[in-house]
Amino acid sequence: METRAEIRLPTAELRDDLPFFTKVLKMRLDMIYPADNPEVAVLSGHGLRLRIQKGAPEAPGTLRILTEDPDGFAGGARVLTAPNGTRVEIDELNPPVVMPVTEHAFVVRRLADQAPWVIGRAGMHYRDLVPSRLGGALIASHIRIPDGGPVPDMVHFHKVGFQLIFCIKGWVDVVYEDQGDRIRLSAGDCFIQPPEIRHRVLEASDGIEVIEIGVPADHVTEIDHVMTLPTPHLRPDREWQGQRFVHNVGAKGAFAPFRIPGFEARDTTINEGTKGVASVMVARPVGVAPWVAHDGDILFTFVMAGEMTLEGEGKEPFRLSPGDAFVIPPGLATRYSDTTPELQLLEVSLPGNPKTRIL
Repeated sequence: METRAEIRLPTAELRDDLPFFTKVLKMRLDMIYPADNPEVAVLSGHGLRLRIQKGAPEAPGTLRILTEDPDGFAGGARVLTAPNGTRVEIDELNPPVVMPVTEHAFVVRRLADQAPWVIGRAGMHYRDLVPSRLGGALIASHIRIPDGGPVPDMVHFHKVGFQLIFCIKGWVDVVYEDQGDRIRLSAGDCFIQPPEIRHRVLEASDGIEVIEIGVPADHVTEIDHVMTLPTPHLRPDREWQGQRFVHNVGAKGAFAPFRIPGFEARDTTINEGTKGVASVMVARPVGVAPWVAHDGDILFTFVMAGEMTLEGEGKEPFRLSPGDAFVIPPGLATRYSDTTPELQLLEVSLPGNPKTRIL
């Protein structure tokens, strides 16, 4: 059974609109009637079907046409008005990801403060860890799925500059483009999802929890209705916009001296996989840490286990525990003190491996 859908637009005089929609907007005329004095025309193009009807009660509305050549599509015009009053906007089909300038701030987000959980995509619960989003530079989310089992997800991708998924509890199965069959992400493991890699969440354990970092904060998620996963080829060295897919298994990592004395850290190899875009480290105390300051851009930390006191120059100290998160702006003197032996920190820095000064 064939089914069609149309968007109806009004017109006062159809003969004035037809040249605009066919010649300027490059749409195809599919139907017109009555022959002696046409009042209705149906046109199609650019994935759209329009019914332009004399005397229709709707407002003229707005059409957006996305093309790889917006400056050449309509003679360089980006905004046009059809004779019937419809506004037409010509824009980029695949606009580049815009990285906002970071609005630096000292941010502390504590689980005990009862930050709200909201239901987001595919029924997952989201908790915002950096409400200011540093002016749009970063989004950091604590995500959980209370009831495990199959996840109602679709093949999709993100138009993003950097994206991390770090599992802190339970497990989740995901399938990725050109990376073979399903991959299980368990507590302590992480994925780097390069820009626009197709993927789908398949199944999760009860109580799965992950930390997701995205740069910039506002980025588009698109559904891919064509690709079927898994794909037939295994291409572990493939790059998407200069980044490789990374699946780092925490249990296989080794600890080495951290950028902050008094700590050691496990490198997740993400700095290498992103060619320095970001680094992701799991740090733990081995001694007393001094006052330090970093010279990077974004430095986000999530407390996975244990406790510590976060001291900042000119700031009230914060006693932090699991579920808490903080952002340290460049140049601010800070110290991690009164740490418990089981303390584990997830640190995400952009760019990777920021220079750190001991004060």
